[in-house]
Amino acid sequence: MIRTFLFDMGNVLTRFSHDTMCDQIGELCGLDGDATRRLLIDSGLQWEFERGRISEQVFRDQLSALVGREIDLDQLRLASSDIFDPIHEMKPIVQGLKEQGYRLVLLSNTTISHFDWIKSKFDFLVPFDHCVVSYEAGAMKPDPPIYEAALRAIHCEPGEAFYTDDIPEYVEKGREYGFQAEVFTGPEDLLRHLAVRGVNPLGE
Repeated sequence: MIRTFLFDMGNVLTRFSHDTMCDQIGELCGLDGDATRRLLIDSGLQWEFERGRISEQVFRDQLSALVGREIDLDQLRLASSDIFDPIHEMKPIVQGLKEQGYRLVLLSNTTISHFDWIKSKFDFLVPFDHCVVSYEAGAMKPDPPIYEAALRAIHCEPGEAFYTDDIPEYVEKGREYGFQAEVFTGPEDLLRHLAVRGVNPLGE
C-alpha cells in the first residue's frame, strides 16, 4: 500500500531550461550562453549554490568577480529564475492524490533563488506537505544525504512511498533506499504506473 508520493520538480512538475538560464545570465555578464555555461555549470559553481554551500550573495559576488563587473542581485535572480513553465497536466494528478489523503513530498535539486521564484509565481507546490530541497539538505541527488532527508519526510516505511523523477540514476538510487520508484516520462505514463499499484488520482 502506498502512503506517500515523492515528486521531483524539474521536468516533472515544471519544465525548465538551463540553456535559457545561461543565455539570460550571459546578457548580464556580457557573455554568450556557452561561455556562461562554462562559467556556471561546467565549473561547478551552480552546483555549489544548489547544495546550499554558498548563499545568493556569495554566488552573485563570485560571478561578479569572474566576469569583472558588478552584477545586480535582483537582476540575477530574474535572469536565473525566469526559466520555468509548469506542466499543467500534472496539477490534477497532484491535487487528486492530495484529496485522496496521500502525503506529498517534493524531492528536488534546486537553489533558493529558483525555489522562492516558483513559490511566488506558481501554485503547483501548494498541495505538498513537505519539501526536501538540495540547498537545505546540503546535498544533491544522487548523494545519500538528500535521500536520507526524504526518508525522514515520508512518515511511512520506504516501501510505502512511491517516487518519480525524470533522471533514471536518481530513480535507481531511490530504489536502493527502498522506495517504489519509476522514471517519469510524462503524465500519462505516470498514471499507468499508478494504476498498476491501485491508485487513480483522477477518480475516473
